[in-house]
Amino acid sequence: MFRFFICFVAGIGAGLGTGFAGMSAAAVISPMLITFLGVPAYEAVGIALASDVLASAVSAYTYGKNKNLDIRNGLVMMAAVLAFTLVGSFVASLVPNTTMGSFSVFMTLLLGIKFIVKPVMTTKEAMNKVSGKKRIIQSAISGSIVGFICGFIGAGGGMMMLLLLTGVLGYELKTAVGTSVFIMAFTAFTGAASHFAIGGMPDFWCLLFCVGSTLLWARIAAKFANKASAATLNRATGVVLVVLGIAILTVKYCT
Repeated sequence: MFRFFICFVAGIGAGLGTGFAGMSAAAVISPMLITFLGVPAYEAVGIALASDVLASAVSAYTYGKNKNLDIRNGLVMMAAVLAFTLVGSFVASLVPNTTMGSFSVFMTLLLGIKFIVKPVMTTKEAMNKVSGKKRIIQSAISGSIVGFICGFIGAGGGMMMLLLLTGVLGYELKTAVGTSVFIMAFTAFTGAASHFAIGGMPDFWCLLFCVGSTLLWARIAAKFANKASAATLNRATGVVLVVLGIAILTVKYCT
Protein backbone atom coordinates (compact mmCIF):
# COMPACT_ATOMS: atom_id res chain seq x y z
CA MET A 1 0.00 0.00 0.00
CA PHE A 2 2.84 2.37 0.87
CA ARG A 3 4.52 1.53 -2.45
CA PHE A 4 1.32 2.33 -4.33
CA PHE A 5 0.96 5.65 -2.47
CA ILE A 6 4.53 6.79 -3.22
CA CYS A 7 4.23 5.81 -6.88
CA PHE A 8 0.85 7.55 -7.20
CA VAL A 9 2.13 10.77 -5.60
CA ALA A 10 5.28 10.68 -7.75
CA GLY A 11 3.06 10.21 -10.80
CA ILE A 12 0.94 13.23 -9.86
CA GLY A 13 4.01 15.47 -9.78
CA ALA A 14 5.52 13.96 -12.90
CA GLY A 15 2.24 14.05 -14.83
CA LEU A 16 1.46 17.67 -13.97
CA GLY A 17 5.04 18.67 -14.83
CA THR A 18 4.83 16.87 -18.17
CA GLY A 19 1.36 18.08 -19.16
CA PHE A 20 1.92 21.70 -18.16
CA ALA A 21 5.59 22.25 -18.95
CA GLY A 22 7.07 19.30 -20.87
CA MET A 23 9.13 18.41 -17.81
CA SER A 24 10.85 15.01 -17.64
CA ALA A 25 9.23 12.57 -15.22
CA ALA A 26 12.72 11.52 -14.12
CA ALA A 27 13.10 14.78 -12.18
CA VAL A 28 10.21 13.79 -9.88
CA ILE A 29 9.87 10.01 -9.94
CA SER A 30 13.55 9.08 -9.55
CA PRO A 31 14.22 10.89 -6.22
CA MET A 32 10.86 9.70 -4.82
CA LEU A 33 11.52 6.04 -5.60
CA ILE A 34 15.13 6.18 -4.43
CA THR A 35 14.37 8.03 -1.17
CA PHE A 36 11.14 6.40 0.00
CA LEU A 37 11.23 2.92 -1.55
CA GLY A 38 14.97 2.28 -1.73
CA VAL A 39 14.83 1.55 -5.47
CA PRO A 40 18.34 1.44 -7.01
CA ALA A 41 19.10 4.69 -8.86
CA TYR A 42 19.56 3.07 -12.29
CA GLU A 43 16.28 1.17 -11.96
CA ALA A 44 14.45 4.30 -10.72
CA VAL A 45 15.59 6.31 -13.75
CA GLY A 46 14.43 3.50 -16.05
CA ILE A 47 10.97 3.50 -14.44
CA ALA A 48 10.82 7.30 -14.70
CA LEU A 49 11.77 7.25 -18.39
CA ALA A 50 9.18 4.56 -19.11
CA SER A 51 6.57 6.71 -17.34
CA ASP A 52 7.68 9.62 -19.53
CA VAL A 53 7.01 7.79 -22.78
CA LEU A 54 3.22 7.43 -22.57
CA ALA A 55 2.73 10.65 -20.57
CA SER A 56 4.65 12.67 -23.15
CA ALA A 57 2.94 10.88 -26.04
CA VAL A 58 -0.59 11.51 -24.74
CA SER A 59 0.33 15.12 -23.92
CA ALA A 60 1.78 15.62 -27.42
CA TYR A 61 -1.40 14.12 -28.93
CA THR A 62 -3.56 16.53 -26.89
CA TYR A 63 -1.45 19.56 -27.85
CA GLY A 64 -1.33 18.43 -31.48
CA LYS A 65 -5.11 18.00 -31.61
CA ASN A 66 -5.41 21.61 -30.47
CA LYS A 67 -2.89 22.75 -33.13
CA ASN A 68 -0.25 23.57 -30.53
CA LEU A 69 2.54 21.38 -31.90
CA ASP A 70 5.33 22.15 -34.41
CA ILE A 71 6.16 18.68 -35.76
CA ARG A 72 8.57 19.71 -38.53
CA ASN A 73 10.93 21.72 -36.37
CA GLY A 74 10.35 19.31 -33.50
CA LEU A 75 11.79 16.49 -35.62
CA VAL A 76 14.84 18.62 -36.46
CA MET A 77 15.42 19.43 -32.80
CA MET A 78 14.87 15.80 -31.77
CA ALA A 79 17.48 14.54 -34.23
CA ALA A 80 19.99 17.08 -32.90
CA VAL A 81 19.15 16.20 -29.28
CA LEU A 82 19.67 12.47 -29.84
CA ALA A 83 22.92 12.97 -31.76
CA PHE A 84 24.49 15.40 -29.31
CA THR A 85 23.39 13.40 -26.28
CA LEU A 86 25.87 10.79 -27.47
CA VAL A 87 28.55 13.47 -27.89
CA GLY A 88 27.88 14.84 -24.41
CA SER A 89 28.01 11.35 -22.88
CA PHE A 90 31.36 10.70 -24.55
CA VAL A 91 32.84 14.00 -23.33
CA ALA A 92 31.50 13.32 -19.82
CA SER A 93 33.28 9.96 -19.78
CA LEU A 94 36.59 11.79 -20.24
CA VAL A 95 36.00 14.22 -17.35
CA PRO A 96 36.50 12.78 -13.86
CA ASN A 97 33.91 13.26 -11.09
CA THR A 98 31.49 15.36 -13.06
CA THR A 99 28.34 15.38 -10.97
CA MET A 100 25.63 17.93 -11.56
CA GLY A 101 22.58 15.95 -10.45
CA SER A 102 20.92 19.00 -8.88
CA PHE A 103 21.02 20.98 -12.12
CA SER A 104 17.53 20.06 -13.32
CA VAL A 105 16.01 20.61 -9.86
CA PHE A 106 17.26 24.19 -9.60
CA MET A 107 16.33 24.81 -13.24
CA THR A 108 12.78 23.63 -12.49
CA LEU A 109 12.50 26.04 -9.56
CA LEU A 110 13.99 29.03 -11.38
CA LEU A 111 11.98 28.44 -14.54
CA GLY A 112 8.79 28.26 -12.47
CA ILE A 113 9.59 31.62 -10.87
CA LYS A 114 10.33 33.03 -14.31
CA PHE A 115 6.90 32.04 -15.67
CA ILE A 116 5.18 33.70 -12.71
CA VAL A 117 7.26 36.91 -12.73
CA LYS A 118 7.79 37.26 -16.49
CA PRO A 119 5.19 35.20 -18.38
CA VAL A 120 5.58 34.16 -22.02
CA MET A 121 2.95 36.17 -23.90
CA THR A 122 4.17 35.59 -27.46
CA THR A 123 1.31 34.99 -29.90
CA LYS A 124 1.17 32.42 -32.69
CA GLU A 125 1.03 35.26 -35.20
CA ALA A 126 4.33 36.67 -33.94
CA MET A 127 5.84 33.19 -33.76
CA ASN A 128 4.90 32.38 -37.37
CA LYS A 129 6.61 35.53 -38.71
CA VAL A 130 10.01 33.82 -38.39
CA SER A 131 11.12 32.30 -41.71
CA GLY A 132 11.06 28.51 -42.06
CA LYS A 133 14.78 28.32 -42.87
CA LYS A 134 15.76 30.38 -39.83
CA ARG A 135 13.50 28.27 -37.60
CA ILE A 136 15.10 25.03 -38.78
CA ILE A 137 18.59 26.39 -38.10
CA GLN A 138 17.49 27.58 -34.65
CA SER A 139 15.93 24.18 -33.92
CA ALA A 140 19.10 22.33 -34.92
CA ILE A 141 21.35 24.57 -32.81
CA SER A 142 19.02 24.47 -29.80
CA GLY A 143 18.67 20.69 -30.04
CA SER A 144 22.45 20.34 -30.16
CA ILE A 145 22.82 22.42 -26.99
CA VAL A 146 20.10 20.50 -25.12
CA GLY A 147 21.46 17.13 -26.25
CA PHE A 148 25.05 17.90 -25.29
CA ILE A 149 24.11 19.17 -21.83
CA CYS A 150 21.77 16.22 -21.22
CA GLY A 151 24.46 13.76 -22.26
CA PHE A 152 27.10 15.54 -20.18
CA ILE A 153 25.16 15.91 -16.92
CA GLY A 154 22.35 13.41 -17.45
CA ALA A 155 19.47 15.77 -16.63
CA GLY A 156 17.45 18.83 -17.48
CA GLY A 157 16.31 18.07 -21.05
CA GLY A 158 12.65 19.00 -20.79
CA MET A 159 13.30 22.20 -18.89
CA MET A 160 16.08 23.33 -21.23
CA MET A 161 13.93 22.65 -24.27
CA LEU A 162 11.10 24.73 -22.86
CA LEU A 163 13.51 27.54 -22.00
CA LEU A 164 15.05 27.58 -25.48
CA LEU A 165 11.74 27.21 -27.30
CA THR A 166 10.18 30.17 -25.47
CA GLY A 167 13.26 32.33 -24.86
CA VAL A 168 15.35 31.77 -28.01
CA LEU A 169 13.04 30.45 -30.73
CA GLY A 170 10.18 32.74 -29.66
CA TYR A 171 7.46 30.07 -29.40
CA GLU A 172 4.22 30.87 -27.63
CA LEU A 173 3.90 28.74 -24.49
CA LYS A 174 1.37 26.12 -25.63
CA THR A 175 3.26 25.36 -28.85
CA ALA A 176 6.54 25.25 -26.90
CA VAL A 177 5.17 22.70 -24.43
CA GLY A 178 3.50 20.66 -27.17
CA THR A 179 6.72 20.50 -29.19
CA SER A 180 8.74 19.71 -26.07
CA VAL A 181 6.60 16.73 -25.04
CA PHE A 182 6.60 15.48 -28.64
CA ILE A 183 10.40 15.34 -28.54
CA MET A 184 10.49 13.94 -25.00
CA ALA A 185 8.29 10.97 -25.98
CA PHE A 186 10.98 9.74 -28.37
CA THR A 187 13.99 10.57 -26.22
CA ALA A 188 12.35 8.94 -23.17
CA PHE A 189 11.59 5.80 -25.18
CA THR A 190 15.23 5.59 -26.28
CA GLY A 191 16.43 6.08 -22.71
CA ALA A 192 13.96 3.58 -21.20
CA ALA A 193 14.78 0.93 -23.78
CA SER A 194 18.53 1.26 -23.14
CA HIS A 195 18.02 1.15 -19.35
CA PHE A 196 15.92 -2.01 -19.54
CA ALA A 197 18.30 -3.63 -22.05
CA ILE A 198 21.31 -2.98 -19.81
CA GLY A 199 19.79 -3.33 -16.32
CA GLY A 200 16.90 -5.71 -16.97
CA MET A 201 13.22 -5.15 -16.22
CA PRO A 202 12.49 -3.15 -13.04
CA ASP A 203 9.95 -3.94 -10.30
CA PHE A 204 6.71 -4.62 -12.19
CA TRP A 205 4.31 -3.00 -9.70
CA CYS A 206 6.41 0.16 -9.30
CA LEU A 207 6.58 0.44 -13.07
CA LEU A 208 2.83 -0.11 -13.49
CA PHE A 209 1.80 2.33 -10.73
CA CYS A 210 4.18 5.07 -11.89
CA VAL A 211 3.27 4.75 -15.57
CA GLY A 212 -0.46 4.73 -14.80
CA SER A 213 -0.42 7.69 -12.43
CA THR A 214 1.87 9.80 -14.63
CA LEU A 215 -0.25 9.07 -17.71
CA LEU A 216 -3.49 10.02 -15.91
CA TRP A 217 -2.24 13.33 -14.53
CA ALA A 218 -0.38 14.29 -17.72
CA ARG A 219 -3.63 13.84 -19.64
CA ILE A 220 -5.54 16.00 -17.13
CA ALA A 221 -2.87 18.72 -17.16
CA ALA A 222 -2.60 18.77 -20.98
CA LYS A 223 -6.37 19.09 -21.43
CA PHE A 224 -6.48 21.97 -18.93
CA ALA A 225 -3.44 23.69 -20.46
CA ASN A 226 -4.88 23.68 -23.97
CA LYS A 227 -8.14 25.28 -22.81
CA ALA A 228 -6.50 27.89 -20.57
CA SER A 229 -5.61 31.45 -21.58
CA ALA A 230 -1.94 32.37 -21.98
CA ALA A 231 -1.91 34.29 -18.68
CA THR A 232 -3.56 31.46 -16.75
CA LEU A 233 -1.28 28.84 -18.31
CA ASN A 234 1.83 30.86 -17.43
CA ARG A 235 0.73 31.16 -13.80
CA ALA A 236 -0.33 27.51 -13.56
CA THR A 237 2.93 26.32 -15.16
CA GLY A 238 4.98 28.56 -12.88
CA VAL A 239 3.20 27.38 -9.73
CA VAL A 240 3.52 23.70 -10.70
CA LEU A 241 7.25 24.07 -11.42
CA VAL A 242 7.96 26.02 -8.22
CA VAL A 243 6.06 23.51 -6.06
CA LEU A 244 7.76 20.57 -7.77
CA GLY A 245 11.18 22.22 -7.44
CA ILE A 246 10.71 22.84 -3.70
CA ALA A 247 9.30 19.33 -3.17
CA ILE A 248 12.18 17.64 -4.98
CA LEU A 249 14.77 19.72 -3.11
CA THR A 250 13.07 18.79 0.17
CA VAL A 251 13.08 15.10 -0.70
CA LYS A 252 16.66 15.27 -1.94
CA TYR A 253 18.27 17.13 0.96
CA CYS A 254 15.96 16.75 3.98
CA THR A 255 15.32 13.02 4.08
